[in-house]
Amino acid sequence: MNLTFKDFFSLPDKGILIDIRDSESYLHGHVPGAQNIISSELLYHTSSYLNYKDVYYLYCDVGYISADLCKRLRMQGYHVFSILGGYQNYLLRD
Repeated sequence: MNLTFKDFFSLPDKGILIDIRDSESYLHGHVPGAQNIISSELLYHTSSYLNYKDVYYLYCDVGYISADLCKRLRMQGYHVFSILGGYQNYLLRD
């Protein structure tokens, strides 16, 4: 359940993009259009941010934290995908 930013940007309906890094990292740079919800907040207060009908794409700095969080959220029934390589991969895109 992972995809690259190239895959994400080629989707006709992109869903909701969430940057799960801390607020300071988000302010220093993020993918345009991404919401910032830090990983711990999203994990412990999931129903305040997500619903079961929408599709969400999560990214962190390099992809490990978002992959783990997506596994946990999928087990709860949410439609979530992790973006491989995270924000660092976004910075290296062509």
